[in-house]
Amino acid sequence: RGLELGSFIRLGRGEEGTGGRDKASILADTLEAVIGAVYLDQGLSAASELVHRLFDPLIDRSSNLGAGLDWKTSLQELTASESLGVPEYLVTETGPDHEKTFTAAARVGGVSYGTGTGRSKKEAEQQAAESAWREISAAAEARQAAEKSAADGGAADTPADPSPNTDAAPA
Repeated sequence: RGLELGSFIRLGRGEEGTGGRDKASILADTLEAVIGAVYLDQGLSAASELVHRLFDPLIDRSSNLGAGLDWKTSLQELTASESLGVPEYLVTETGPDHEKTFTAAARVGGVSYGTGTGRSKKEAEQQAAESAWREISAAAEARQAAEKSAADGGAADTPADPSPNTDAAPA
């Protein structure tokens, strides 16, 4: 979707009417065709460069998922490790049956942390989970940094002689 290939696809009236330009399966087939065309026209090296340019950032991004298989799993693992509770997803849908848009809000402990939209409930929930994961992770990292700073700073700021200052004149 980020490549906006949908605007270049020639579709029949039926697919056009049902939002085919944004269907994952059609976009995947189109990208596969583009990679194949580059391979046939310019060879393996050019096709390989294209694949790396397109997919390396996605692979790097997915490495943030850690051991989780998806954002919802990763969010559940994170909220468990932070003792925040189990995430819940509130999903709403808009649009006609053939062209629904789903919006999901990820809530943890009654607090809304992220939202996402998509053509399916799953896609919207995954986006909401990613948004929530990033927000909660950032907050957890900031908290950990503050705790470390306080622990390090507290030890460094402790005076060697804890006795009161006797140089001051009595009042």
